Amino acid sequence: MGSLRRSTSNRSRKKGTAVKMNRMPSSLLPPTPPCSAIVGGTGKSKKRRGGVCLWTRFDRTGFMEVAGCDKSTIIERSSVSAKDLRTAFSHSSKILAREKAIVLNLEVIKAVITSEQVMLLDSLRPEVLTLTDRLKHHFPRKDGPENILQASSHGHQEGGEEGLKSKLPFEFRVLEIAFEVFCSFVDSNVVDLETQAWSILDELTKKVSNENLKDLRSLKTSLTHLLARVQKVRDEIEHFLDDKEDMEDLYLTRKWIQNQQTEAASNSIVSQPNLQRHTSNRISTSMVTEEDDIDDMEMLLEAYFMQLEGMRNKILLMKEHIDSTEAYVKILQNSRRNGLIHLMMLVNIGNYAITAGTVVVNLFGMNIPIGLYSTPDIFGYVVWAVVALCIVLFIVTVGYAKWKKLLD
Repeated sequence: MGSLRRSTSNRSRKKGTAVKMNRMPSSLLPPTPPCSAIVGGTGKSKKRRGGVCLWTRFDRTGFMEVAGCDKSTIIERSSVSAKDLRTAFSHSSKILAREKAIVLNLEVIKAVITSEQVMLLDSLRPEVLTLTDRLKHHFPRKDGPENILQASSHGHQEGGEEGLKSKLPFEFRVLEIAFEVFCSFVDSNVVDLETQAWSILDELTKKVSNENLKDLRSLKTSLTHLLARVQKVRDEIEHFLDDKEDMEDLYLTRKWIQNQQTEAASNSIVSQPNLQRHTSNRISTSMVTEEDDIDDMEMLLEAYFMQLEGMRNKILLMKEHIDSTEAYVKILQNSRRNGLIHLMMLVNIGNYAITAGTVVVNLFGMNIPIGLYSTPDIFGYVVWAVVALCIVLFIVTVGYAKWKKLLD
């Protein structure tokens, strides 16, 4: 019994260590508390294990890591509410601009963007991996404490106006890259579906079969889903283009600078009242640069709006081509059906004519004494007369049907 208990305890110990090994993240977070602490803990943290997801964090210095985080950790880092995350990530596509973060959901890309970093959900998704590679290209890693400090303070400590004029803020560039990856994803899907559609429609015009009809139905379903996805993102971008106040909410860096300027101005006014005029001039100058930034953001959104509009028109054109092909197939099937009906009418008319000749033959087949029986060579004349009667009845009936336009 003692040996059995020892073996079971060793097995349970090995199983526990295996579970802990599986819970370890791929990398840790040096500057901030790691998300994996929620995953590998004991007690109450085990109950929250189901809410842990794999996130990729990428900041403006080029530092990237992949770790498991739960919703509370994301809320703490991005300063967004749980309702915003639930609202954005539960819908098909949504863009929410908050005070300190942007919640982005493009279905294939789900991210939380701040002025310093971006957190991407579903790190192993191909589109997210593509977005990560683009971010690495646009934001190369800067090693060294001086470069990291300089990059992290970019847009906050560069004097405000000159830094933002020379380069777009971090959140704008991330949004641009995300829209670019989404547009490339949609464009590749449109090209694949277009190639598939031409082959299916070509086969369908040659031969109508159950297999071709099933392929066409799956193609139309894929086009409908892709069109809904493009339409939703297009509507979200159009909403920001129509409302400039919502567009201003996308300026996370600008809002951070304005808050810092307001605090500095209030402190300077309290300490030195003579600086009130100088601070008011600085605020008016920042408002001018904000108008310039609105134009830049409007141009950025309008460019991708036009791309999505073009893809939407291409999908609609493809659906119209499919509808026209379906209409052609229906017309072709109706023509064949009409030909079968025409053939059946001719057969019925011929059957009617033959039936009339059969009636005459049956009359002569009765056991009734008739003087024609004694006439020599009468049989041949009667047969030819019956055949002529059938032919005449057939021609007359067909002529009447054509006169009434019942036959072509």
